[in-house]
Order: sequence, then C-alpha cells, then structure tokens
Amino acid sequence: MIENKVIRFVKNWTLPLAMLVGVFVYLAFAHLTPLQVIKPYVKEIDIFLTPSLIFVQLLLTFCKVNPRDFRFRGWHFILLGFQLFCSLICALVCIFYDFHPLLAQGAMVCLICPTATAAAVITAKLGGCAETLITYTFLVNILAAIFVPLVFPLVYEQELLSFWMAFWIILRKVFPLLICPFLLAQILRWLLPSVHGWLRSHASLAFYIWAIALAMVMGKTAKSIVDDSEQLHIVVLLALVSLCCCIVQFAFGKRIGSYYGDRLSAGQAIGQKNTVLAIWMAYTYLPPITSVAPGAYVLWQNIINSWQLWKKRKRES
Repeated sequence: MIENKVIRFVKNWTLPLAMLVGVFVYLAFAHLTPLQVIKPYVKEIDIFLTPSLIFVQLLLTFCKVNPRDFRFRGWHFILLGFQLFCSLICALVCIFYDFHPLLAQGAMVCLICPTATAAAVITAKLGGCAETLITYTFLVNILAAIFVPLVFPLVYEQELLSFWMAFWIILRKVFPLLICPFLLAQILRWLLPSVHGWLRSHASLAFYIWAIALAMVMGKTAKSIVDDSEQLHIVVLLALVSLCCCIVQFAFGKRIGSYYGDRLSAGQAIGQKNTVLAIWMAYTYLPPITSVAPGAYVLWQNIINSWQLWKKRKRES
C-alpha cells in the first residue's frame, strides 16, 4: 500500500522532482569538496550518457510505432512549414542583426525542437488521434535532423571550426540520434521480433529514462544560469521568449488542426516538445545560456497540458 502511494507520488510529481534533483546534483558537484575529484570524469560520462538516454527513449517510443499505421494529413506539412519558417527567421536575425542574438537562438531551439515522445500519451488522454501525432513526430525528427547541422554552425560560430567542420560534428551526432532509433526499431520488428516485442512491452520505461535525462540537463541549465548570473535579465528574457513560443505553437497548431478535424493532435504535435533534446542541443552547440529557453519551456508546456487535462476532467464530471 505504502509502496503504491510512493510510486503514484513519484509519477505525479516527476517533473518538479527531476528538476530539483538536477539542480541539487549540480550544486553538490559545484560546492562539495569531496566531489571535486570525480567532477572531470562526470563531465566525460555525461557527454556519452545524455545522448544515449535520448536514443533509448526514442527507440522505446518508436518500437510502439508501425509504419503501416502512419496517417498523413494536410496539417502535418503546414505545421512543418511553420516550424521551419519561424526557425529560419530566428536564424536570420542571429546572422544579420546584432540584436540580442541569444534570444533569437533560444527561440530557434524552442521552435525547431521535435515533438515530445510523451505527446502521444497526452493526446490520447485528451481524446485526440495518437496515430496522426506519431506520424508528425517521425516527420519533425527528420526536419530537425537536417536543420540543426545546417543552421546551428551559422548562428553560432565556434573558434577554430569552419562551417563544414562544425556541420559534420553536429551531423554525426544529431542525425543518428533522431533517425536511427526509428530505423533500429523497424529492423528489430522484421529481424528480431522477440526483442522488438520485449522493448514494446517495456515502452513505459521511456518515462523513467526521460526523468533521468531531464534531471541531467536541468543540472546543465542551472550551471548556465550560475555561470551567467551577471546576465540575469537575459535569463528572464529567455524564459519569456520560450513562453511566447509555447503559447504561439499550441495556439497555431490547434487553429490549423481545427480545419482538418484534428485540433488536439495538431496542437500537441507542435506545442509539446522533446525538451530534454532541446536543452542538450542548446547547451552543446549554442552558447550554454540559451539552454534556459528550452529549460523554461518544460514548465510552460506542462502548465498548458495540466490545464487541458483539468478542463477535460471538468467537462466529463
């Protein structure tokens, strides 16, 4: 009985608990002297561990996906075009205008980030069509896998790296991370159905993997805020920028989805983001402070999701 209550509590409060754990771990490694000895090794492990967790999370999610169930809709391509257009506008601001490039970079990450793996669950609870959302998740992963290596080196030039060097570095890390989980899931479906079946039956593990990855990337976000504490106004502005991106994307998705009779799925598809991936990309390939934008997006999208679920429960009761 007590164990069930503990599990229920952890599930209900996973988001704030993961965020608090991430901040606590960062503070521990930053200020506790005994932990300074292993701090360099933790950094090396993190470089490998965070992408691995994202990969496994996507693999477990895509093991539940059968390409035969893909349902392409007109709103898929309108929303993809919207994400691409807005992200390119942000990139052009970074390249040609020296007006708060950090804010434009933070907005770009929030806009181009793919759909969250948990979006299908929320969509099903809200009464939307999970199949059309999963189709969009696959398409937007392809878009991000192409956009990020091509554009990120242009908006943030790293020292001693040419465009093509930076492009190749990002491409070989991001493209496999977003595309290979889907390909591997389908290969396992055809060649090793028993392994695929086991992964599919344990797809709920993706939730706990997400929580671990979220704690890790929130620790990075906390580090970015502390390191740039003199730019507190930038931190606040990045949080507000992510709020605007969140509201605009949910609203635009629902408006377009309404014309196709798929309002809920379209809203979740473009509004609910894989924020763990977004924070990792921002921290790794852009100025680390920009990770505050997708870090704040975690909070905004969950407030909107909680409000939507509350409205649905209220209507049903």
